[in-house]
Amino acid sequence: MMKKLLYRLVKRYRHSTVPRWVVLDMDIITFVVAFVLTELFCDIDLLSRYNIIKFAILILLSLTAFLLWGTYRSIIRHSGLHDMYRIVWANVLPLVIMGVVALINNNIHFVDSACILSYHEAVMFYSMLCVLMILSRLFCQRIYNDYFKKKRPSYNVIIYGAGAAGIIAQNALAQDLHYDYQVIAFVDDDKSKVGQVLGGAPVMRNQDVLNPHFISHKKVQQIIIAIPTIRNIHKQAIVNKCLDLGLTVKVVPHITNWINDSFTSNQIQDIKIEDLLERESIKLDNINIIREVVGKVVLVTGAAGSIGSEICRQLIQYKPKKIVMLDQAESPMYDLQFELKNNEPYKHSIECMEFVIANVKDKARMEEVFQQFHPQLIYHAAAYKHVPFMEENPYEAVFVNVFGSKNLADLAVKYGAQKFVMISTDKAVNPTNVMGATKRMAEIYIQSRSTDQTQFVTTRFGNVLGSNGSVIPLFKKQLAAGGPLTVTHRDIIRYFMTIPEACNLVLEAGAMGQGGDIFVFDMGKPVKIYDMAKKMIQLSGMKHIEIKEIGLRPGEKLYEELLATKENTIPTYHPKIMHAQVRRYNLDEVDAKYAELHTVLESLDDMKIVAKMKEIVPEFVSNNSVYCQLDKKGDE
Repeated sequence: MMKKLLYRLVKRYRHSTVPRWVVLDMDIITFVVAFVLTELFCDIDLLSRYNIIKFAILILLSLTAFLLWGTYRSIIRHSGLHDMYRIVWANVLPLVIMGVVALINNNIHFVDSACILSYHEAVMFYSMLCVLMILSRLFCQRIYNDYFKKKRPSYNVIIYGAGAAGIIAQNALAQDLHYDYQVIAFVDDDKSKVGQVLGGAPVMRNQDVLNPHFISHKKVQQIIIAIPTIRNIHKQAIVNKCLDLGLTVKVVPHITNWINDSFTSNQIQDIKIEDLLERESIKLDNINIIREVVGKVVLVTGAAGSIGSEICRQLIQYKPKKIVMLDQAESPMYDLQFELKNNEPYKHSIECMEFVIANVKDKARMEEVFQQFHPQLIYHAAAYKHVPFMEENPYEAVFVNVFGSKNLADLAVKYGAQKFVMISTDKAVNPTNVMGATKRMAEIYIQSRSTDQTQFVTTRFGNVLGSNGSVIPLFKKQLAAGGPLTVTHRDIIRYFMTIPEACNLVLEAGAMGQGGDIFVFDMGKPVKIYDMAKKMIQLSGMKHIEIKEIGLRPGEKLYEELLATKENTIPTYHPKIMHAQVRRYNLDEVDAKYAELHTVLESLDDMKIVAKMKEIVPEFVSNNSVYCQLDKKGDE
């Protein structure tokens, strides 16, 4: 009968909380039990008139204390130290009152002493009541957890980090309603913590836990990194080791990302491939950027793209007078507008934002924009960047990437802009495809256009993590579809940096540029795309997914050029930004060649267009493309 009643109660309140009146009733029952036990121990007649008066006084006093301290307000299955603290104080208060009353009565004798608890009775009763109230909560908590743990899948877990975040993670796992997490051990690099026990789990050394024998013997399935301030290089080493051991890796986010300043198990995040490629945070000289941006009218082209939108987010922090965000893509621009108007910290600067739909290759429309806003600072991120598409559409690539950039540069000079910063690419270095060649041609024009009034600066960098059309979003889509993951070649490598990191460096390089400069960024170590695909499969836990080689695409390089070397760059004051040593072109010479290109463009003949591009950029040698024949003809 009791078991059936308990089952019904648990079933009813499994996804909700027990009403407060039930908790208060439980405390009153506990009070009665404690009173009866105390009187029996003290050999006092329970049913005597004096004892009934004593009981009535005590129940009123304790009930007042329960209500005052809110012992009934806690959710029993989540009871913690704070709830125990309230219970203790709810019993200390009546104990003190009874002690004071007994002391006064000993001197004045205003009531019969049989109606008042003796010192001995008071200490025994309130100690027993306090202990029983705490035990009742622990008992209910244990029953609740045991009931659901029998229904939940079980996971053996290691927590890396025996600090505050590790303990919080352990407590959050214990309250999870969907899985039964058993913390097998904590791992910590602090030798002083090794050998201690936290929540029943030992703190152990890295080498004693992260090895095949321990993982197999303890049947560990998952590791949670609970060091929110861990350095990226350290985190990457841990994750790589754990992936080799076949463990699922998760991470506790920084406290600033906790929901309502509290933490639950569902906030423990999966490690993403971006975390493994991320580098240490960059330190910027914000004074330079503030001086460059504050109080000025700034134009950002390609503002709805992954790079352009992040540049906008960062620029807003530096309080420009107005930031004009321009893009031809209507839907992404709407998404950016909605984000900036509604989210912190951007929405407080909405009065300085302008959103413009326009195409940079439309010179008349661009002139209208310059006439209306007179931008003093221009960040030009608008461009076609997809290599295979541009290989098939050289007309559009040249029109937008070359002549769109030319339109903006000419208008910047005409309307007296102070600085023009162009976003270029590593594919402009010894280009093997149409896209890279158009970006190099844009660089040539931008560099030659610099004047005393308008400074032109170019920034070059490689792939950015998570950008539109990049490999990581593609792999994620393929994983979601059940695979396979496709790579163009087993040995293909690329350089990566995060979008915020790239945009930080763009702002810094733009601020340091004096005109005619081309800055290249330190992209770190190259990443093998095939290895990245393998790691993404490991991180997903879907080990059955295959990796398929599909061959190099038209214009694609196997190895990207290393941007920053001692031979082709000069250091700047920022360790991640180098000044490229490239040939400077005469503006009249460039104007003449680009006028010829424009004439060829009107023919709509792809071969003629690309042949003219190769004439302007002699280092442009096509790879795996129909335009390779133009190079062979030139060699003969």
